[in-house]
Amino acid sequence: MSSISTQIKHLLAIATYGLLFAASGSNAEDAGNLYNTRFDINAGLKYFERQCSRCHGFDAKGNDETGAPDLTGRLSRASSDVGIFNIIRTGVPGTAMLPVAADLPDSQVWQLVAYIGSLSTDPANIDLPGSVVAGSRLFANKGDCNSCHMIDGQGGRLGPDLSRVGERRNPEELLTDILDPHQEVAPRWWTMRVTDNEGVTREGLRMNEDSFSLRIMDAESNLWSYPKRQLASIERVEESTMPSYTQTLSDSEVDDLVAYLFSLRKEN
Repeated sequence: MSSISTQIKHLLAIATYGLLFAASGSNAEDAGNLYNTRFDINAGLKYFERQCSRCHGFDAKGNDETGAPDLTGRLSRASSDVGIFNIIRTGVPGTAMLPVAADLPDSQVWQLVAYIGSLSTDPANIDLPGSVVAGSRLFANKGDCNSCHMIDGQGGRLGPDLSRVGERRNPEELLTDILDPHQEVAPRWWTMRVTDNEGVTREGLRMNEDSFSLRIMDAESNLWSYPKRQLASIERVEESTMPSYTQTLSDSEVDDLVAYLFSLRKEN
């Protein structure tokens, strides 16, 4: 599987440019961003919501009245991470786009760049080796993915809805999801194993939990709600219920499945 991962990483590197950044206090001159992890993207999102959403909106789709552009598609004024950095740092003369505060660290500007980049990944710039059509067949047949995942209202409820997964996961992340599903599991998809005060044990996905109550969904999609005072034990299994496809799908089949999943997005 290493060849697939290497190929996809190479494609993503081309699509998102280089990995160098400039020193603080001036325009960036090299091609790329070292602050591009999921942590950095989340940090950029928080800054965006505080400072940028007033013009661009919380959905980053812009505002015709203020002239703030939509940041979720192809950008007209910048074609690289460096270009976005320079616009944020220096602003755009003659427009409402003002520069950020001079004392804002470059690292935070790069985090904002990472967040904006996560919104505007253009699938047209990523040429994947797999077949979308073959991946669709795998999803419904050999992979049996639709027994747990739903697409456009069809499928199971034991995994995330994948109707628009191509908008929130890039090809490398999708590859990891398929081959190493335990690497990153959101709390919503943990398995909870509970035993009540009468000794009855049930297991299911963690639907809701607070200090006083717990709600799970079992493998048959039945919902069970418990006041925690009525539970003798609670065990959290912080792994995915999804199996790894390392041994069950060939390299080319994994390519096809990644291509199909990345194609799932809102129709224009």
